Order: sequence, then structure tokens, then C-alpha cells
Amino acid sequence: MKNRNLILITITVLIALFVGAAYIYKNNQTQKLIALAKEKAILFERPYSFVLGNKDAKVQLVEFFDPACETCALFHPYVKEIMKKYDGEIKLVLRYAPFHQNSNHAVKMLEGARAQGKFMETLEFMFDTQKYWVQHHTVKPEILWQLLGNIKDLDMNEMAKFLKDPKNDEIIIQDLKDAKTLGVTKTPGYIVNGKPLQIFGLDNLIDLIESERSKK
Repeated sequence: MKNRNLILITITVLIALFVGAAYIYKNNQTQKLIALAKEKAILFERPYSFVLGNKDAKVQLVEFFDPACETCALFHPYVKEIMKKYDGEIKLVLRYAPFHQNSNHAVKMLEGARAQGKFMETLEFMFDTQKYWVQHHTVKPEILWQLLGNIKDLDMNEMAKFLKDPKNDEIIIQDLKDAKTLGVTKTPGYIVNGKPLQIFGLDNLIDLIESERSKK
């Protein structure tokens, strides 16, 4: 009888240990998944990333771009049309991928304009004047600097002070690191709700956005 009770107690203890271990394991796995989800999410949108549209939108469109990229300039109006067409349904996250030589200088100037509330205005000005300050796929910072002086109310003295901030380099380094992790090797690089645009093209981009919009 005593042996039987001892066996029952042993079994009960073993079951309790098993359940406890299973709970701890499951809890640890959950925490790992939560951490992984957060890490994955932050790869697409950093706290400093420039965001347009509805921040709570169902569709997140991430664009890795280079201010010196001709294709980025050509696609910019189409992206604007897409944002307008799906008003409130898309969150556009703009990330840097300065692959052209000296393009990091253009990014820093763009960030300097952003500090003055002139990000989009300056970005579109850069795209419009690209042929003047990008020569043989190389950015000419001194020419771009002179051209930016034509943007109304853009304080170039404040810009000069801003460019000395080492945080600009940190943003570029982080964005390039995330681009590499996400497999972005060319610009513009589009990612919709975590899914990269496999075959580049406007129609393919729209189809990918539509497929994500239609999901319940």
C-alpha cells in the first residue's frame, strides 16, 4: 500500500514538474517570438524613419531609396499617385540606401532639410535637379549645396550646423545595415507588409499592394 502511494506521489510530482517545465518552455518561446516580431518589425521601420500616410494603415509600403538614383526619381510620382489613390490605406516608410558614390552627402543634406520641416519639398527638388548634381553616377556635394540654396526658407546656415551632427552617419549606417539584412541591393527597393517586390515594375508593385489590401 505504501509502495502504491509512493508511486502515485512520484507520478504526481513528475506530472507537476512536466507541466511546470512545459509552461516555462512555452513562456520562453512566446517571449522569443515577441522579441523576434519586434526585431523584425524594426527592420522595416526605425523610430527615426520618415513616414507618410496613415500610421495605422493595413498596408505598410517600405521604400529604400537613394536621392541620386534616377529610377527613384522616375518612380516617385507614381508612388505619390498610389498614396493618393489608396488614401489612408497605406503607410509609406522611406529608408535610405545611398549606393551611389558620395550619396551619403545628399542624404545628410536631406536630413538637414527635414530638421527644418522641408523633407518632401527638398527630396522632390533633389529629384528634379538630379541631372545637375549627379555626374557619371557620382554625387557632387558642392553643386547640390549651391542648388539647395534656391529652396524657399531653407536656412543653409542651420543646415551647415546640422551636417556636423554625427547622428546623420548613424542613420545611414543603420539603414544600410537593414537594407542588407532585408536583401535590398538596388534602389528603389520596395517591401509591402514584409514582402519584397520580387520582380521590379509598377504593375507588379500595384498588384502586391492590392493583394495585401484584399486580405482580411
